[in-house]
Amino acid sequence: MVQLVRGKVTLLLFGEGHGSCSHLPARQSDIRNTVGNIPMEWYQEFPHIGYNLDGKKIFKPIRTKDELDRFLEKMENPDYWRTVQDKLTGVDVKLTDEQVELVNRLQRGQFGDVNFNPYEPAVDFFSNQVMIHPVTNRPADKRSFIPSLIEKEKVSRLVHAIKMGWIKPRKPKEDTPSYYDLWAHEDPNSILGRHKMHVPAPKLPLPGHEESYNPPPEYLPTDEEKLAWEQQEPSERKLNFLPQHFDCLRRVPAYSRFIHERFERCLDLYLCPRQRKMRVNVDPEDLIPKLPRPQDLQPFPTVQSLVYRGHSGPVRCLSVSPSGQWLMSGSDDGTVRFWEVCTARCLKTLPVQGAVKGVAWNPSPTLCLVAIAVEQAVLLVNPGLGDKLLCGATDQLLEAFVPPEEARPQPVLWEEAAGEERSRGVRLIVRHGKPLKQVTWHWKGDYFATVVSDNSHLQVLIHQASKRWSQAPFHRSKGQVQRVLFHPVRPFFFVATQRFVRVYNLLKQELAKKLLTNCKWVSSMAVHPAGDNLICGSYDSKLAWFDLDLSTKPYRVMRHHKAALRAVAFHPHYPLFASGSDDGSVIVCHGMVYSDLLQNPLIVPVKVLKGHALTHDLGVLDVAFHPSQPWLFSAGADATVRLFT
Repeated sequence: MVQLVRGKVTLLLFGEGHGSCSHLPARQSDIRNTVGNIPMEWYQEFPHIGYNLDGKKIFKPIRTKDELDRFLEKMENPDYWRTVQDKLTGVDVKLTDEQVELVNRLQRGQFGDVNFNPYEPAVDFFSNQVMIHPVTNRPADKRSFIPSLIEKEKVSRLVHAIKMGWIKPRKPKEDTPSYYDLWAHEDPNSILGRHKMHVPAPKLPLPGHEESYNPPPEYLPTDEEKLAWEQQEPSERKLNFLPQHFDCLRRVPAYSRFIHERFERCLDLYLCPRQRKMRVNVDPEDLIPKLPRPQDLQPFPTVQSLVYRGHSGPVRCLSVSPSGQWLMSGSDDGTVRFWEVCTARCLKTLPVQGAVKGVAWNPSPTLCLVAIAVEQAVLLVNPGLGDKLLCGATDQLLEAFVPPEEARPQPVLWEEAAGEERSRGVRLIVRHGKPLKQVTWHWKGDYFATVVSDNSHLQVLIHQASKRWSQAPFHRSKGQVQRVLFHPVRPFFFVATQRFVRVYNLLKQELAKKLLTNCKWVSSMAVHPAGDNLICGSYDSKLAWFDLDLSTKPYRVMRHHKAALRAVAFHPHYPLFASGSDDGSVIVCHGMVYSDLLQNPLIVPVKVLKGHALTHDLGVLDVAFHPSQPWLFSAGADATVRLFT
């Protein structure tokens, strides 16, 4: 027998054991095995291949060919391709031409027999002519001429049942027709009622004072109004008649347009389509999106842990060191205070000449440097906190500046601090000439940007601290700039005006995108650490979330606060963002941004933090997250800084 297994030919020869071929001649039974139809894999590791009828081992033939001999045989033997090994005997068998042809036919999916034709013409057993005799030529069976005994028993049982009264014959049908009401049991109020699509005709409006036979004088038209009414098109007239005055009801004539109006009314009812508005029964709970519980989104700040007291005026701005150990706050009382976060102890107080508008700690962990925006100047200060080697390296970096041979014109003036200011930690002073609004660092720590109160193209300036070089990135003004930010990863620069946020590519020096905030006045801005999402706070109590890959319009606008938003912030690592408002509260939200671009961000408000007292209608002026812990700092108009953990 020839068996095809995955394109290989295997010859199976069955012996005389169990499952063997019993029709083989006796003279051939001596050369075949009698192990039967068993898997030959059982004896792969043994020298024998089974047992004969006497229980003695049948040993495998000795095969001394190695790989080289097999290769030479494959190259030299022309019949190698048609030689197969019998697994039962281990003998190489050469297939004949008939067997090879049989294997090829089986591989092509054809029948094994060469003479078999699967497409023989069909034999029509039935004739297409109408005949009175049976349509087949098959002779009738013998049982068709003999009465059936089974049917005889069935008939006798039915006759006995009728005699006993168990089976009663059917009553004859009455020919008298029966009439009944088809809709007698139908509920007229049910949805499946007969007139379920009936829509009642709309009622005519009731007549007013102008249709009275004795209307008030103000309803009677003048001669000019009558002339204007007659000149108008019939479709443009407010009234299709002119009000008239009669002394009594007896003097009222017949209405001339009665039949015409009745006919138009019938046309309206006949031609105008009417549709029944089916009220949809919707559970209001199903319309609310299923958001996770705030308990499942922890950690986030929930309680007020520390209060940093010491300022005498409203605290305008906050900034946390990259290590998370120090906190810097600027106030309208003309001082900048440096606090230890864990103990709320004020380690250093830096008096400045004016109200502090913005503070920013350098994000580079290798520098101990802060930028302070005071009135018309930016102070670069080495606070001297933490590692002494770090503070010394910062001073060496600033002092290593070599002025260029040719002085270049700059929009600002760089000065080195001296005397008392240098002893306090001030190293460089960048004088702008106009009041400052904000200062922010680039994520690498060498560049910083400032915003001044001006309508010219010099509103936004970018400075390089190591080279003491400043430049204006824009040639003309695009509006009053409120906030600027550097992208945390890519070379993008965000500029927020009153109503728009423009995204500039610093390498290509072109406008990449313009975001429409749908707000009246943008107050603050923050970028997600991954860089693909942006939030903007506004003075009209709105917080707009932008997905920069999705659209130039807000992905979601939240109105959780009751007063103007002053500050927004993202956490550097946790999926949290916060917003501070003039209502004295800070709302913390869970904002999970997924790496899958097809999945929208998950935004869930989780906590409302309160603690600041309203002072002169001002509440929370700035918020900032701890760089590594789920902690939140808030600065208020009540001259305090609070830590929520």
